[in-house]
Amino acid sequence: MPRIGITGHSNLTAESVPAVAEGIRAALAGHDRDGLIGVTCLGRGADQVFARVVLELGGAVEVVLPASDYRERKVKPDNAAEFDELLGQAKTVHTMPFDRSNREAYMAASEHLLDNVDTVIAVWDGGPSGGHGGTADVVAAARDRGLPVTVIWPEGARRE
Repeated sequence: MPRIGITGHSNLTAESVPAVAEGIRAALAGHDRDGLIGVTCLGRGADQVFARVVLELGGAVEVVLPASDYRERKVKPDNAAEFDELLGQAKTVHTMPFDRSNREAYMAASEHLLDNVDTVIAVWDGGPSGGHGGTADVVAAARDRGLPVTVIWPEGARRE
């Protein structure tokens, strides 16, 4: 059963989401959907788009939360309902042993994700990380481990 992880930008524009979702669907089409498991930190943007697509395709979602305070401190009110809905549909939820969500916790969560997948999809514009634990860092860590990485950045995709 394929285990596919996601990393990607959290600040996708609303106009970019349909093209990103289609890119994720196309990337997943190359994998056996029987027993598909998507592993995500469930951040806003790419992670949540990925989770929705995996569920839409009949797969299961496993969530890795960076810290015990993630929902309280980092999920914005305008995204709380979507976050809660997707979290409620998760097959499993693993919370990293951090009290506070910060760059160290984000990278640790991503490392845990990388430890538990066969391949990674990266919704990434190719730019550097905005801080330790950002998309570029996770892509580099995945490649250092020899994990296949499929980069998705559709024409016209933008970040806020």
